[in-house]
Amino acid sequence: MASAHPALARIAPGDGRLTLGLELPLDNDWGPERGRADRAAGLPFGVPDLTAHTERARLADRLGFAALWLRDVPLYDPLQFGDAGTVFETFTHLGHLAAVTENVVLGTGATVLPLREPLLVAKAAATVDVLSGGRMLLGLASGDRPVEYPLFRRDFQSRGAAFREGVATLRAAWRGGPLELPAVGLGADRQLEVLPRPVHPAGIPVAVAGGAQQTPEWIAENVDASLNYPRDLGALRIKAREWRQRTDGAKPYLTPMVLTLQEDPDAPAAPIRLGLSTGRNALVDHLEAMAELGVSHVSFNLRPNDRPIEELLHELAEHVLPHFPTPEAAPAVEDRI
Repeated sequence: MASAHPALARIAPGDGRLTLGLELPLDNDWGPERGRADRAAGLPFGVPDLTAHTERARLADRLGFAALWLRDVPLYDPLQFGDAGTVFETFTHLGHLAAVTENVVLGTGATVLPLREPLLVAKAAATVDVLSGGRMLLGLASGDRPVEYPLFRRDFQSRGAAFREGVATLRAAWRGGPLELPAVGLGADRQLEVLPRPVHPAGIPVAVAGGAQQTPEWIAENVDASLNYPRDLGALRIKAREWRQRTDGAKPYLTPMVLTLQEDPDAPAAPIRLGLSTGRNALVDHLEAMAELGVSHVSFNLRPNDRPIEELLHELAEHVLPHFPTPEAAPAVEDRI
């Protein structure tokens, strides 16, 4: 399995290979020591320190990680969720990252499509794609925070239908030429276009996070990758096999992982919520097992660690990344305005 789209091929090269990315923010705000310090200072939980966000993104790029991922959290909800995500508005942040990095794929994990106007998402994503030289990967979700929907004047119960319509609109906007949206009576004769056009003629690769209120068959047919929640290896074996069967092995399976990296390189792997606490040697073994099961890309969330982020990035780059190298970037494609 290898993708035709350069950005997706960079993080999912096929032939049983696995690549590694990072979920932003690169901060210790979930770590026990940091949590105690924040509480003592009267600071809220789940709001990262973004002072060094640019330098850390550049470091991750230089060290050879395959991708940087952003979550779409429109509103900080300390009572129900207690996590502000990456704080910055998603596409503004992606534009900044496009300017300060050179190689990493820039992904959303994931943009809540039913809360946004799909044509504006299409334009924003294409803008990031052009500014980054074709490095945009759009992860999409239907949203799991009911409180947000009435605030955006959207209906939570119908978000599944809105998601499907939104994906169709994105594809139409990126197709090139006059925009056609039969559902709203817009034909090609009106000669409207969404600019800029994505760098690659196939548009921007789309991954769906979780189920997005859709059937597995619809997801397999209509998107380019599955961005699925972490599971133990037994459950992962079943889920990855189902995805391969539905897509004939032609579309990659991507997954995030919360990672507490222990200082002892030989510390055994132990499950934590949505991930592992482990030393680097057991981590390599676990990732190799994931690759054998069909996972193409794993993105690490490092927020539960107390160790300095820079230290973690260097250890991963020196001892783990060599086992799962990022493919060389495809030659740059000229901007398609």
